[in-house]
Amino acid sequence: QVQLVESGGGLVQAGGSLRLSCAASGLTFSSRVMGWFRQAPGKEREFVAVITWSGSNTYYSDSVKGRFTISKDNAKNIVYLQMNSLKPEDTAVYYCAAAPDLLHYSNNYYYDYWGQGTQVTVSS
Repeated sequence: QVQLVESGGGLVQAGGSLRLSCAASGLTFSSRVMGWFRQAPGKEREFVAVITWSGSNTYYSDSVKGRFTISKDNAKNIVYLQMNSLKPEDTAVYYCAAAPDLLHYSNNYYYDYWGQGTQVTVSS
């Protein structure tokens, strides 16, 4: 049984930082790329970042590039999202997800496993 469990969300002031974690179990970590998505109220789920198993390839949405960093610890099967210089428009539920490869990495329909999400709220 595959489980992705996010943690680390919370309330932070604009300009602050948070680090999200996604613990994966029941999944062959080395066979997957891991992504982060977010969904704000009334909006569609949008791609944030993705990382390959080796960590050698990472991609980001333009809206977070230079502020967010995705990384992973293969020994612990954990994916992280370090979020710096947070803005009110970053407020959303953040989800981690697993996909078979990078072919359609920014498309949420390509991901076959999802976590339950963690709320991030950035106050102005």
